Amino acid sequence: MSSKNRAAKVHYMPNGFRLLSNGDHVLCAVSGEKIMLEDLRYWSVEKQEPYATPDISTQAALGKAKRKPQ
Repeated sequence: MSSKNRAAKVHYMPNGFRLLSNGDHVLCAVSGEKIMLEDLRYWSVEKQEPYATPDISTQAALGKAKRKPQ
């Protein structure tokens, strides 16, 4: 089974992340934007969620992120 075009399940750690299930991307917890795993740079260990940009990450950390409706 291919992991292309499939969201991965990820455990976020302070210095990296570990795949819990195969996939090629995750979705930004705020914007819903697809983030390819090789481009994933920003996440919250505490909240266990990824972010597409450093600005989104900062806003989420400050509790000011405007989340896209699900």
